[in-house]
Amino acid sequence: MMKIKTILFDLGGVLIHLNKDECVRRFESLGVSDASRMLDPYLQSGLFLQLENGALNAEDFRKALSEHTGKEINHDEIKWGLCGFLEEIPPYKFDYIDRLREKYSVYIISNTNPYVMEYAHSKEFLPNGRTLSSYVDGIFASYEMKMVKPDPDIFTYMPQKAGFLPEEALFIDDGPANAEMAARMGYQTYCPPNYFDWRPVLDEILCNR
Repeated sequence: MMKIKTILFDLGGVLIHLNKDECVRRFESLGVSDASRMLDPYLQSGLFLQLENGALNAEDFRKALSEHTGKEINHDEIKWGLCGFLEEIPPYKFDYIDRLREKYSVYIISNTNPYVMEYAHSKEFLPNGRTLSSYVDGIFASYEMKMVKPDPDIFTYMPQKAGFLPEEALFIDDGPANAEMAARMGYQTYCPPNYFDWRPVLDEILCNR
């Protein structure tokens, strides 16, 4: 295998521990009775998919969700609901990727939305006050690319945008379908489970490549 020069991390499920049930509970409390059907740790559906793939911006989504539920839902309520997905944000994982940048280019590639990114770019994201963007060389957010994983076009877009070779990049994602697509597109891959401390495994991968 080619030597790894670039590492691409998924956000939810890899760097952040996810809790779909809490997210669903919050939206149901806001009146979204079918939240369980539309919300998923890997790929949303309905209005939530349109938010993540950029078809709806934050305000258009808010209006559409309010119409869907028959009651007015404000920006902060939606942000609170979506951040219910974020069960734990382990600082040790971000300290680890910070050290990786001494040797590698590091990026985030996430199916996400502007509400969660608003939180990730705030000083409330981690106890030390640092934002997500301060830990990486760049962020590939689905709603900005207007594509969601596992769309194969994402895997050609990223190297063109960031200037790396897929065969020299390690793609880390807890979604099997996403990792499989990345491998088909020429990336080296690793698919850890949610909640897992993958640092020792990644140390071994990087030592051998």
